[in-house]
Amino acid sequence: MIIALAQLNYHIGNFDRNTAAITDAIDTAKAKGADLIVFAELAIGGYPAKDLLRSPAFLSNCESAAAKIASHCKDIACIIGSPVRNTSGKGKPLHNAALFIQGGRVQQVVCKGLLPDYDVFDEYRYFQPAEAFGCVNYGGKKIALTICEDLWNIASPQLYRRNPMDTLAEEHPDFIINIAASPFSYNHLNARLEVLRAHAKDNAMPLLYLNQVGAHADIIFDGRSIVLSPTGELVDMMASFAEAINYYEIGDNGVNPLQPADAVHHPLDTPLIHQALLLGIRDYFGKSGFHKAVVGLSGGIDSAVVAALACEALGPENVMAVLMPSVYSSDHSITDALALVHNTGCQHEIIPIQPMAEAFADGLGTAFEGLAADVTEENIQARIRGTLLMAFSNKLGHILLNTSNKSEAAVGYGTLYGDMAGALGVIGDVYKTQVYHLAGYLNRHGEVIPQHTITKPPSAELRPGQKDSDSLPDYELLDAVLFQYIENEKSASQIVALGFEEALVHRVLRLVNRAEFKRFQAPPVLRVSSKAFGAGRTMPLVAMYPL
Repeated sequence: MIIALAQLNYHIGNFDRNTAAITDAIDTAKAKGADLIVFAELAIGGYPAKDLLRSPAFLSNCESAAAKIASHCKDIACIIGSPVRNTSGKGKPLHNAALFIQGGRVQQVVCKGLLPDYDVFDEYRYFQPAEAFGCVNYGGKKIALTICEDLWNIASPQLYRRNPMDTLAEEHPDFIINIAASPFSYNHLNARLEVLRAHAKDNAMPLLYLNQVGAHADIIFDGRSIVLSPTGELVDMMASFAEAINYYEIGDNGVNPLQPADAVHHPLDTPLIHQALLLGIRDYFGKSGFHKAVVGLSGGIDSAVVAALACEALGPENVMAVLMPSVYSSDHSITDALALVHNTGCQHEIIPIQPMAEAFADGLGTAFEGLAADVTEENIQARIRGTLLMAFSNKLGHILLNTSNKSEAAVGYGTLYGDMAGALGVIGDVYKTQVYHLAGYLNRHGEVIPQHTITKPPSAELRPGQKDSDSLPDYELLDAVLFQYIENEKSASQIVALGFEEALVHRVLRLVNRAEFKRFQAPPVLRVSSKAFGAGRTMPLVAMYPL
């Protein structure tokens, strides 16, 4: 049996585009002699559709698209994910399902049993879990067809009461197919491989795992679909962050690629993060109908990296960098920013903000008479810049990209309605130390980020001689504590037990907890870690946080 794995990029709710891509892939696979083509979880309507799943029109469009897709499945079978209505009258109104299509119609519906409700997932909100599991019979083979989380109980057995593969294994299937919508995080691949290998080895059968690719604002899917031998050996891994259709032959000796298998690489974190952010920017703009971006360029590392990524993702002709120097801006900040403009070829404007800052000072002079200058005046400068950037966005139709990094977002080192403004947080899930790694990677073929931008001490330049280190611990130390608290979800005492100084830990955690109200108003960020701010980490705004 020849199986095609179609790793495609879907657009939520865009049924014309999705259906055309799916039917084109079916026709291509049929022409190449494939017996079966496999698509991702909930591919027909796009994932995650969230409360669109409550729309009767959305569900009707899914059903119409499924019928059109089925009409192309003659002389080839298809497995594809779609929401289906729960007709039992019990529980939630929908199932997360895999449709097995053959002979021009849906022959079998396989429903997902294990519904994730952690991190960015909220499937129990919409779907009723399956109560029974059975193999799909096709071409003289028995297929153990599973949907994403149905294989993850090995990794998290405490979350689940039953193992779908145990039930399916009783029918002695020939191989496993798992259709997935598994989001990217830079440290997730090994866990994914471990889970899939365990199922392949425990059941002594080939396993074909098909993941989608593409970005939907904050969530990014990396593709990297995986094919394993009955002993759990990696037969093939499909492209990272790119669409592809690969072909495999299932026989008595296992599974073999029908095209030369690419050398399987496991890139280090930084190249993966780079790929993910580029895809996130491209898909945010492309799927939203936007074309041009505006970025506030300060001469610092964060804005330089965001501007460089935007130029690479969208083309420099589609990026406007706005330099907004103040009386506190150093000469090198302006020259560094202009060097970045020269290196990337993006558009730019220079608008000094000192006259506007003076106008604010004059306007507030009576009300603030006798009060010393403080963070208020610093924040006014940041808000002037945010207002100017939004003016470019409104006047020119450019989308403002936010340049705050994860370290700053974590501890609240940013100004609401100022440098926190924007439609999309490009590096909001990238710690400051990782931003420096990204800068180095962007320079791998020649200077893009000016070297002085990388080597100079970071500063907001909102008061004379200001440095980030005046307000925050060294970033190497800060990021290490933040990682334990955010990604690893450790308490203060557990972090101290790792060797960190107690006063430092308490200070950092208090900063994180106090800044929740700021993050609540921040733009969505491109998720590249296992625990990003936003949907993956929801905290109460008004609470007493334990330390």
